[in-house]
Amino acid sequence: MTSDTHRAIEAVWRIESAKLIAGLTRIVRDVGIAEDLAQGALVAALEQWSESGIPDNPGAWLMTTAKHHAIDLIRRNVRLERRTEELGRALQIKQELTVSDFDAITDDDIDDDLLRLMFIACHPILSTDARVALTLRLLGGLTTEEIARAFLVPEPTIAQRIVRAKRTLAEAHIPFQVPQGAERAERLSSVLEVIYLIFNEGYTATAGDDWMRPTLCEDALRLGRILAELAPNEPEVHGLVALMEIQASRMRARVSSSGEPILLLDQNRARWDQLLIRRGLAALERAEKLGGAFGPYVLQAAIAACHARARTPAETDWERIVTLYDGLAQLVPSPIVELNRAVAVAMAIGPEAGLEIVNDLIDEPSLKNYHLLPGVRGDLLFKLGRLSEARKEFERAASLTQNTRERELLRYRAAECGNKSA
Repeated sequence: MTSDTHRAIEAVWRIESAKLIAGLTRIVRDVGIAEDLAQGALVAALEQWSESGIPDNPGAWLMTTAKHHAIDLIRRNVRLERRTEELGRALQIKQELTVSDFDAITDDDIDDDLLRLMFIACHPILSTDARVALTLRLLGGLTTEEIARAFLVPEPTIAQRIVRAKRTLAEAHIPFQVPQGAERAERLSSVLEVIYLIFNEGYTATAGDDWMRPTLCEDALRLGRILAELAPNEPEVHGLVALMEIQASRMRARVSSSGEPILLLDQNRARWDQLLIRRGLAALERAEKLGGAFGPYVLQAAIAACHARARTPAETDWERIVTLYDGLAQLVPSPIVELNRAVAVAMAIGPEAGLEIVNDLIDEPSLKNYHLLPGVRGDLLFKLGRLSEARKEFERAASLTQNTRERELLRYRAAECGNKSA
């Protein structure tokens, strides 16, 4: 097989795999079996397409092949267990294969299946790490190796998470359906959380040598955009997309040519991606037009929009940002939201006011090992001219972060305090 053919097949897989697994899950009612069948179809494609070429409708080819494999699998189970219900399932799949060819499936059918798969992969019964891994595997089309590399986790660990997640879903008999009523809101919140966790790990890596991992941001953005098409009447979905689009617009400006981090107020705004900003603002407008009380993602997107609309740091509407953070703190109170609000208050009123808020967070147990608490406190102390205290805070922050680039930046800030006080 030529490298061009292999790359083409990989591209087809990234495009078609989520639809394929979603459609198969609807048929076999088991996400683990569905993925195994999809992988089997991929193996067949790798063997046959290298000789015959990629078919005109690769998605249809993969689905038909996977369905044939499903029938063979269930027939084998029938022979082993002689269970009449399994035989009935085989006949049902065979009927779907003959009367519901992939070409005849409507876009609505595919969309419904994809939305169901998102809710399954992000089910709250799974741990957060398992939801992230399973989502990237089933909906992102990433291999176990790619997921492990993206999160700097050993490949066997990721493989084990995925296997356990699929087993948990199967044993709990989670229905392949879109939840309704109050459960829908809770389950949708889980989906949004997973997508944003993926984005954030790409936007500011928690560990490793790189400040950012752009491919994770791209995966999260793609999932968010798909979800916005599947759930067009959910303001929080559009709010999350808006937030990610606007944040992603800054990526080229967030690092120097040698990879050092560049903080928001020091960035060259001419390097911000205006297309992504326009997309983000349009998504925010869609969320606002849907009405109702703003949720946490819409509020965070509105904060990001304040930065995006400012041509220079001095033009930033910090008073509005403080107001938005006040609303966010009331809606989802947390120490991290309060820390971010402190930064906004410092910019709007002055570093002394911001430091007062930060000092109230010093004894917060959940922030004990959170490097941004001493990092923010060090910055505010630096602005107030309390350089010796600031240096200690930057050094503490550097000792807590697991990201090499961020550690170097914090150590630089600590050394800067020493140089100025000398």
